[in-house]
Amino acid sequence: MGEHYELQGMLDGRSQKAVVTEIAASLRALEIDGVALLQDYPAQSAPPSCAGWVLVPWPNRVADGQWTYDGVPQQLEITEPGNGNALHGLLSGASYRVVHRTAASITLAADITSAPGYPFQLATSVGYQLTADGLLVTHSLTNTGSRAAPVAVGAHPFLRVGAVPTEDLKLVINAGAHLEVNDRLNPTGATTAVHGTKHDFRAGQLIREVALDDAWSGVLREPDGSSLHYLEAPDGRQVQLFMDASFGYVQAFTTRVFPSESGPVTAVALEPMTAPADAFNSGEGLRWLAPGETWHLSWGVRYRLP
Repeated sequence: MGEHYELQGMLDGRSQKAVVTEIAASLRALEIDGVALLQDYPAQSAPPSCAGWVLVPWPNRVADGQWTYDGVPQQLEITEPGNGNALHGLLSGASYRVVHRTAASITLAADITSAPGYPFQLATSVGYQLTADGLLVTHSLTNTGSRAAPVAVGAHPFLRVGAVPTEDLKLVINAGAHLEVNDRLNPTGATTAVHGTKHDFRAGQLIREVALDDAWSGVLREPDGSSLHYLEAPDGRQVQLFMDASFGYVQAFTTRVFPSESGPVTAVALEPMTAPADAFNSGEGLRWLAPGETWHLSWGVRYRLP
């Protein structure tokens, strides 16, 4: 939908390709040496199940679309009517503009100028840069208004390992706590240590054996603060989600009816998030940008051979 921008590169002897869309700055495709690392969908379709979306200024849900700012009740548009929530921010239908482009990179920008329930102004951008082993995604948010603005960032890539059926992939989530939710998928405020539970994915579980729309905190970090989560094929190949220190949460979502050119398939989204669902109410993971302040953060996708 909208313009599609193709990136191409030859780095360290490997051929890379990615496709990004104008609408929602959505990441649509990523390949290395012809191996698809993102689940594709029919060419003329809108992104199914939020595939590839940039999630700003909040990922996941705000319960009932309601929160309070400085004592004043706020009402966001209800964009998940089935559960009565405001879902995945304000830019899912936005037409992003190109502000920089090379053969192997692109930066797209979109502004938020006071929406119902969000009386703030933000200048946002997202950059996609092909790398030797995948793709680096960099977000920038600047508060262009006159008062502090609450912000959180997420993304919604559906990962795969080439032609390997998704059911045969092992999902590894390096996190120690699971966020409990109610029947509307909003957090209850409780977290559970994953050890000894069905939510322990540190050693991996097969996608065919799970059904997920779940979030984790307590991510296990490298010395630089980054964290890593991945899907692994039976032959040992991995597609990895890496997140910098700004991302303290990860969500996994599975569907058995993701549309493809050959019919419905199983697909899994592995989503970096700086805050969990309903952060506008809980304050958990929420960042407040001062007027004129800019926040830079990044995540990416890597392809690893055994």
